[in-house]
Amino acid sequence: MTNLTRRGLLKTGAALPLAGLAATAANAQAPMMGNSFAQHRRFAIGDFEVTTILGGTVQREEPQGIFGMNVPADEFASVSRDNFLSTEATQFYFTPTLVNTGSELVLFDTGLNAAATVGAIESAGYTADQVTVVVLTHMHGDHIGGLMTDGAPTFANARYVTGQVEYDHWAAAGNEGFDMNVRPLADQMTFIGDGNDVVSGITGMAAFGHTPGHMVYRLDSAGAGLVIFADLANHPVWSLARPEWEVRFDADKAAAAASRRNVLGMIAADRIPAIGYHMPFPAVGYVDSGAGDAEYHWVPESGQLMG
Repeated sequence: MTNLTRRGLLKTGAALPLAGLAATAANAQAPMMGNSFAQHRRFAIGDFEVTTILGGTVQREEPQGIFGMNVPADEFASVSRDNFLSTEATQFYFTPTLVNTGSELVLFDTGLNAAATVGAIESAGYTADQVTVVVLTHMHGDHIGGLMTDGAPTFANARYVTGQVEYDHWAAAGNEGFDMNVRPLADQMTFIGDGNDVVSGITGMAAFGHTPGHMVYRLDSAGAGLVIFADLANHPVWSLARPEWEVRFDADKAAAAASRRNVLGMIAADRIPAIGYHMPFPAVGYVDSGAGDAEYHWVPESGQLMG
């Protein structure tokens, strides 16, 4: 048996063939590739196939200008430090979701723009023309930005579903994004309220506050469930874990906090997975009761849905 001492290993290394040394040098010259993400994550919920797609990601500075606006800076800093978060910048993710029911391909929200969303859809093996239903959880620009491409509908074969309260608010508001992307599709839209179905097994639920008519959606198939909660909570620590922390983008901050508690409490009690539009990609996880000053805890999915 060879005695592999440190000196022996060094001697062995010194005797490497020149070809081996050349290969090592060549490998060391591989270019740096930069940060990257996969663009989709697919799993089953009962008989449904669910795919989250990354429609974009961007960094924002000064996160307390967005989250926890009603808490002291030292408390925000302490919570951030305890959760390994920077108080100087945060990463935002934009995650539309595809649900294949077997008879319909349903897209929840359309991202910042059509090019990015369609590219992500194609990375998941679908095409825009295969989408048969587009559901708008609410009408902020990062959810309706992909509806139109050069003045024509991006999803040419789709019908559209959205909340009646949400549509009525923006229709009266004179919003440019709404007028350009949503209003032209009004004749193809079905308007629903709390408890109404999009298709069999997908039910809308009122979760007002982030916008006047913001809705979340529950999937139920073959005994399995999941909630697509859109912008109910926009960060796992600074929003979901602490429902009372105010978020700049919430139109009615008290109503948004109440909706967070209501929906997150349901998800936690039912022990079902959830998808959050702005949760760290792939945006799939569970909601558990929190500890300390955290009311809830986001638990990223870690293989539970691979079966």
